[in-house]
Amino acid sequence: MASVRLGATVHVLLAELLQQFELERLEVNLFRGVSCDIGSPQVFGGQVLGQGLMAAYATVEGRAVHSLHAYFLRRGDFKLPIIYHVDRSRDGNSFTTRRVTAIQNGEQIFNCSCSFQIPEDGLEHQIAMPDVPPPEELPPLAKPTGEQLAMLSEKVRRFFEKDRPFEFRPVQPFDPLTPRAAPPERQIWFRALDRLPDDEALHRCLLAYVSDYNLLDTATLPHAASYLRGDLIMASIDHGIWFHRSMRVDDWLLYATDSPSASGARGFARGSIFARDGRLVASVAQEGLIRAPNFRP
Repeated sequence: MASVRLGATVHVLLAELLQQFELERLEVNLFRGVSCDIGSPQVFGGQVLGQGLMAAYATVEGRAVHSLHAYFLRRGDFKLPIIYHVDRSRDGNSFTTRRVTAIQNGEQIFNCSCSFQIPEDGLEHQIAMPDVPPPEELPPLAKPTGEQLAMLSEKVRRFFEKDRPFEFRPVQPFDPLTPRAAPPERQIWFRALDRLPDDEALHRCLLAYVSDYNLLDTATLPHAASYLRGDLIMASIDHGIWFHRSMRVDDWLLYATDSPSASGARGFARGSIFARDGRLVASVAQEGLIRAPNFRP
């Protein structure tokens, strides 16, 4: 696949992320991707979302993705490559459908269906963007202090010590190591650390990647519980994204999330992603496993 052209001063973390989206074409509908260690014991779900969408995009011309529906089947090993097989389910006059399967060690770890559409005009409306402070008035998401890191397990410490290719600025202060019960809703601004190429497909794939941050955690807010503190066992089960309008992930975007329900060892969360100018650019929904073997209210 074609390489992404970057400026000479692009942030190194963002350059490393973009290298993950340069999938190697092995056959007409077969691609290979590499993973990055973000400090978690398995492949980051957002990475597989973004790479799967990128593989689908490589088989489509002149159409933009408008929805993606995915299931996480098994933990991925970030030390091994991931093979993506694209099934060209349908090429219609207006819509194109692709089904992508991600494979490691001969087993499916992920699958998704993606739908693409030619540009069309139609009815327009949207919900209003929440009235929140702009990102310039908010501090970046804080990292634990050295003393706090020293008290964490090695697995959790690795997660915090890794830097991210995106900047996050939460509207509501939140400390995952000492959580307090709160309503199951929050907003957080985010953007890539540096300028990106003018490629709509790339921006949508990266939005799929970053949409897996700060979403399922919303379902834990009423319970003052934390995965990073060791209270919970959490894993994504499925993930849906609807792309409404064009956007850039190197401009500030607001992720407004809420969790209507948690039950049966599962939590459900949804999110609305707004551009700085108030346009609703995407909607997200996710259900995840939330087991609480060590949690004491």
